[in-house]
Amino acid sequence: MTRRHTPQEEEISVFRHALETAGVRRITTNRADPGRPRQQQPAHEARRRAAVENQVLQTNGRTSDGRVEAVRPSEYLEFSVPDLPWRTFSQLKRGQLAWQAGLDLHGYTLEEARHQLEGFLRDAINQRMRSVLIVHGKAWGTDADYPVLKSHTNTWLREWPGVLAFCSATDIDGGTGALYVLLRRKGH
Repeated sequence: MTRRHTPQEEEISVFRHALETAGVRRITTNRADPGRPRQQQPAHEARRRAAVENQVLQTNGRTSDGRVEAVRPSEYLEFSVPDLPWRTFSQLKRGQLAWQAGLDLHGYTLEEARHQLEGFLRDAINQRMRSVLIVHGKAWGTDADYPVLKSHTNTWLREWPGVLAFCSATDIDGGTGALYVLLRRKGH
């Protein structure tokens, strides 16, 4: 058993003096002060209204056709929700969470790939699957100078509410041409 070092009074005094010299002040309350509420500007309200109307009109799925960040063919992708345990994400990244189903998007148009992905994710979540594999490939788009399916899949999965995390697969499962996806179990 190792004993924890107990500082002597002189060490504490030196430490407190260093804090004081650095301008550190003692906290007087343990509550956050959010400041005053933001003023609602007409432009903000108009944008909010337009976004809500657009969301109501969009009935073809949960993924958008909006701006997509282009990624490189060999770029490693990863994403996780903030409260996902580090250990779980680490296991996903090492390929230690066995995937229960896979979807290969090769050969689909962008719109077909989106519909396939949405249906696949919906079915996987309804079947209470925990981990799936999505193969998007690394091919360059015919009209684009970046891998279109890979870039869009990266964006779509970040938007999907049932996705807790994803990352590029290990080499045996497709490397940077595929993704392990960790799903939120239905009812959780």
